[in-house]
Amino acid sequence: MEVITDKSAVITFAIAGFFLLIVIEYFYGLYVGKNTYRLNDTLTSIGIGMISRFPVMLNLGVQSVIFVYISSYLSLELLSVKNPITWIVAFLLYDVSYYWMHRMHHEIKILWATHSVHHHGEEFNLSTALRQTSTGWLWKWIFYMPMIMLGVPGEVFVTVAGINLVYQFWVHTKHIGHLGFLEKIFITPMNHGIHHAKNKEYIDANYGGVFIIWDRMFGTYIAEKPDIKPVYGTATPLGSWNPIWANFQVLSIMIKDTIKTKSWKNKLKVWYSKTYWRPEDCIEEKNPNDFYKKFNPEISPDVKFFGIVQMFFITIVPYTVLFFASSHSYFEIVLFGISVITLATLSGHLMQGNRSMYQMILIFSVIGLFGINYYELLNLELISTKLFNVHLALNILIVTGIYFFQSLTNIKILKAK
Repeated sequence: MEVITDKSAVITFAIAGFFLLIVIEYFYGLYVGKNTYRLNDTLTSIGIGMISRFPVMLNLGVQSVIFVYISSYLSLELLSVKNPITWIVAFLLYDVSYYWMHRMHHEIKILWATHSVHHHGEEFNLSTALRQTSTGWLWKWIFYMPMIMLGVPGEVFVTVAGINLVYQFWVHTKHIGHLGFLEKIFITPMNHGIHHAKNKEYIDANYGGVFIIWDRMFGTYIAEKPDIKPVYGTATPLGSWNPIWANFQVLSIMIKDTIKTKSWKNKLKVWYSKTYWRPEDCIEEKNPNDFYKKFNPEISPDVKFFGIVQMFFITIVPYTVLFFASSHSYFEIVLFGISVITLATLSGHLMQGNRSMYQMILIFSVIGLFGINYYELLNLELISTKLFNVHLALNILIVTGIYFFQSLTNIKILKAK
């Protein structure tokens, strides 16, 4: 029996719906005059989200081995897959387990280091839901071990985990207001928006996945206050569109604090302390005016156009790899993963105004096309490879075109002088 958190057909099929709803939300926001999207933020969210599926496809971590061992030798076998009650009990057990897993990831710094990537977004929209960690496989599974020990069947566990994660998608929007009595039972856009706020009045609240009742039971529920508007993001802003940095920013700060602080006690405390705690000799002064500022470097129209192209292919190529994962070899999935990380990272730096990334993307695309079509590093018959070929070829065409028109512009300027 194989038991892997989030490795569910429910999620694979739902992702297509996620992107459709993101497009609908974007155009709806434009229609009503309340757009909540920025190209740079959305591209980063999508890149982070698609990258996060590769650790699952590559089966990284030890959770499968441990879950299989527990279900084989330590399970109390109290629940049968044939009993409908099992599914209800499993769904409730998963959600309360998720609550404590989520809460601990906000209260213990080493856990926050893997979860913070979900909170970096300074916009609150459906694409924010895609900002999933690529390192959560390190220890999230620990919080679900009691379920396996009780005897929740593997197929039930994977299904309720997928449904739970899919439910959490729609609550990342500002276009849905109060939902009456439902607010008292379920996680909704209103109370989950508070969870993403960095205001001191809202921080560390509303941890539930599907039900808000756990927060009400355990004292972590906070309702939106009419006089305090939520400000989204993290107390220490990411200040980058780099998906790799998003996954490792907090870990980097922890390592620096460990090296810098003079107290040996604090060197250890950095790793298990509350998320907001830092050694006194590591704290930097913050400008209070920066609290409301959003990271939004100015970019030229050609970069915006190129960013839209990257956003489309960074969505569609990884999704086809995920959908047809069984047709790809492990090595091919690794190559796709490396390619998506590279292009998402280079595109992120480009969106920060670093135009030298055009050269890097051009070089990577040429090498990629050569490796795929000459050395056949990827199966040329699969739709994933065909789409990736188109992606790389378009990169070369667009970047070459941009350089060509830049040269013409420079020539005209020189002649005018």
